[in-house]
Amino acid sequence: MSATVGIIANPASGLDVRRLAARARRESPQDKQNQIARAVVGAAAAGATRFVLVRDIFRISQSAVENIKVGADFDFLDIGKLDTKPTDTERAVRAMRDAGARALLVLGGDGTNRVVARAWPDAAIVPMSTGTNNVFPVMQEATISGASAGAVASGAVPVEQAARRAKIVHVEYADESRDLAVIDAVALADDALGSFMPFEPEKLRCLVLARAEPAAVGMSPIGGLLEPSGFDDDFGVEVRCTTPGAPGSTPLLAAVSPGLYRRAHIAGSSRLAFGKRTTIEGPCILAFDGDRSRALEAGERAQLWIERSGPWVIDAGRTMRAAGEGQLFAERPFYDGFDQDPGGSTCC
Repeated sequence: MSATVGIIANPASGLDVRRLAARARRESPQDKQNQIARAVVGAAAAGATRFVLVRDIFRISQSAVENIKVGADFDFLDIGKLDTKPTDTERAVRAMRDAGARALLVLGGDGTNRVVARAWPDAAIVPMSTGTNNVFPVMQEATISGASAGAVASGAVPVEQAARRAKIVHVEYADESRDLAVIDAVALADDALGSFMPFEPEKLRCLVLARAEPAAVGMSPIGGLLEPSGFDDDFGVEVRCTTPGAPGSTPLLAAVSPGLYRRAHIAGSSRLAFGKRTTIEGPCILAFDGDRSRALEAGERAQLWIERSGPWVIDAGRTMRAAGEGQLFAERPFYDGFDQDPGGSTCC
């Protein structure tokens, strides 16, 4: 199989209304182009020989690679008409799987990675942060993100050595339809389906967290400040919330968005063992990884539980250590398009 890396770049991540409602950083198309270019160079240096991408409305992927010369092929896959919706990402992921991608570089937030996890549960991915309240993606130099994906795609580092499967929240409805979240599933009272505004903590009723990270922002630290649960912990966290001033409730100050602290009102919290189900009953809005996705009517129920059955998340540190131990980069010829010609001589 060819050493193929797929590149998923959500053109809308880092641009939504939460930049006005909080103090989140704005990610421009040029920022993403530069990240992709650096990641491509890193992946090619580690042995990737082919990249599969899709076109987007801002020409992010096209512009990122049009002038890169790293001895690799670039194939733009046809996924049909672009709708600027998550379905674009779903179709792109499936097309890359069918095209033989052995690792994916995913530029986006928790929501983008949720779409990837639904479309290709067994994918080996490097999640690169470009969203708002990110927990799932990693903030690291794009060159090294690319190199770790390239090392896996080339087979130099086996995926079982480079990565571990992520925990995810599974959701099942009464009609037996299913959904998932890679970080948090949240029940909100008196909220609006499809809204992009930050959650108002007084509307929180239940949080089921695959990861409860105290050093994160968003919903995850609400659990993390009570029952921390990181990537490697084999359990999740459930938090029950109530209205301000309710008897027995405890106010908890948490960073719910970049530069934005609010108080959630905690009725209780507990660890969730893998496979243990919790029930949420309507009326409420269910939000997955920040996206308000489904309304439960009065009396309608959903079952939620956590398992380690998500994508294989490539750990750059572990991967590059294995690459070093295997001498992957020793005496390796490579041209990155800058100060050396393909023969290795220094340009004047």
